[in-house]
Amino acid sequence: MTDNQELQVKEKQEVQSPAEHTQSGAVFTPLVDIFESEKDIVLLADMPGVKSDDLNIDLRENTLTLAGDIAPFEGPDETDILIEYEVGKYYRQFTLSEVVDQSKIEAALNDGVLKLTLPKAEKAQPRKIEVKTG
Repeated sequence: MTDNQELQVKEKQEVQSPAEHTQSGAVFTPLVDIFESEKDIVLLADMPGVKSDDLNIDLRENTLTLAGDIAPFEGPDETDILIEYEVGKYYRQFTLSEVVDQSKIEAALNDGVLKLTLPKAEKAQPRKIEVKTG
């Protein structure tokens, strides 16, 4: 760790995709951190402004899809003066391998951070092999 670490703000990145979207509005790529231990893989996705009712996590044919809606904060009788917090949708996909036990994936959303725990399949977990003599 260095003594002069700087905090750098990274703006929301809009998805650059040739695919056509069926709904209008901006689509953002949530930033993620992925950690691995012997027993599982943990994925943290930044999705500020998304409520659990507006979050969809889908798993089909080894593709994990994260999609969430960011609703506008202003009320119907309010007028926008300055808007820096962009609204729209979050969307990101991941391809899972046979290492992940897909039936045991868990998800939790807390303060705009989605935490997915992807347990490793029993065969993918390391194990110590006992050496016998004689």
